[in-house]
Amino acid sequence: MSITSAWVVLIIAGLFEVCWAIGLKYSEGFTKPGPSIFTLVTLGMSMYLLARASQVLPIGTAYGVWVGVGALGAAILGIVLFGESASFVRVGFLALLLVSIIGLKIST
Repeated sequence: MSITSAWVVLIIAGLFEVCWAIGLKYSEGFTKPGPSIFTLVTLGMSMYLLARASQVLPIGTAYGVWVGVGALGAAILGIVLFGESASFVRVGFLALLLVSIIGLKIST
C-alpha cells in the first residue's frame, strides 16, 4: 500500500469511527438490534482499516488522525442530529482539532 492510499484508508477508517460513535447513541445501550449491529459492523471496519493504514503510517500519527476524525465528525453530527451545543467556544475547539489533524498530515 502506498502512503497516499494509506491516508485514504485512514480517513475512511475515521469516517467509520464516526458511524459507530453515532450508532452507539441510536443503539440505546445495545438494546436496539438494528443500530447495535450497525455499530458493531462499523466498529469492526474502522479498526480493520486503522490497522491497515498503520502498516504504512506511523502509529502515533495514524491513531491521532483516526481519533481526531472520529471526534470531530461525532461532535459535528451531535450538533446536527441531537441538538448538542454549538457554542462559539466549542466550535472554536473543533476548528483547532481540524487544524491538528491537518498538521499531523502535513508533518508526516
